[in-house]
Amino acid sequence: MERSPAAPTFVGIDVAKDRLDVHLRPWGETFALSRDGAGLEALVERLGALAPALVVLEATGGFEVAVAGALAAAGLPLVVVNPRQIRDFARATGRLAKSDRLDAEASARFAEAVRPAPRALPSAAAQALGELVARRRQLVEMITSEGQRRRQTREARLQRRLEAHLTWLHKELAALETDLDDAIRGTPAWRAAEDLLASVPGIGKTSARTLIAELPELGSLDRRKIAALVGVAPINRDSGAFRGRRMVMGGRASVRTALYMPTLTAIRHNPALQALYQRLIGRGRPAKVAITACMRKLLVILNAILRDHRPWQTP
Repeated sequence: MERSPAAPTFVGIDVAKDRLDVHLRPWGETFALSRDGAGLEALVERLGALAPALVVLEATGGFEVAVAGALAAAGLPLVVVNPRQIRDFARATGRLAKSDRLDAEASARFAEAVRPAPRALPSAAAQALGELVARRRQLVEMITSEGQRRRQTREARLQRRLEAHLTWLHKELAALETDLDDAIRGTPAWRAAEDLLASVPGIGKTSARTLIAELPELGSLDRRKIAALVGVAPINRDSGAFRGRRMVMGGRASVRTALYMPTLTAIRHNPALQALYQRLIGRGRPAKVAITACMRKLLVILNAILRDHRPWQTP
């Protein structure tokens, strides 16, 4: 297809370990580059000359970070999307085959058809905080798993090795907590956000820090958008006269996990959530449904607190 200067260009990029496959819509052009310094420089130069309306690439386990950083630094409109969105879009359009080149084309078609809003990338400090929070979650999971193995092991030498590993993991966790303290308390905006979030009954230090690191949009979106972003907004499943059960799906699983225990605590100690839970249970709603509704309400409360910069006040 011949290019028209007036028509917007949409770019899809498939990011592999050593290679970038790029597709341009609506022109149908494709090219490939190496995923190294020279390749990124060539990519930025080529896309900069095109002035695309939108660039879409999938989150691919970290390989996309350097690519997204280079494109964002060049001022190109960029969205990093969940790979499942691209796969679902490709299947919906009848494209079942999969290759790096076809994935780049699917990303470009997604950009052209859906046109998700470009989002600013987190700063280097925010990325570092996110990595600290993620590493803390990994250490806690490893401690839990090794503790279970230790309880199930009867061989003495293995017990000693597991105990030594658990001791090391606990030391690593303590050191990481210190790093998180330094990062949060050393940044005035994060320190203020942590204090505001922790003022809400049920929200502890760990939950507040997870929200700061993994939900930076908190306080900047309306209640419906923040609930949908996290994946606690009920989705209709209706067809004609049929009214299906509302469900929650998608969103940020790590944030939902971070909110689950605080929600259970808030149901016992936060009057607003306690009343909501009792009202839903009284109507015959399953406990899981009531807890999810309380999680959504807690998220909305936290969003309003950061938006208004006002700590929790008991009603």
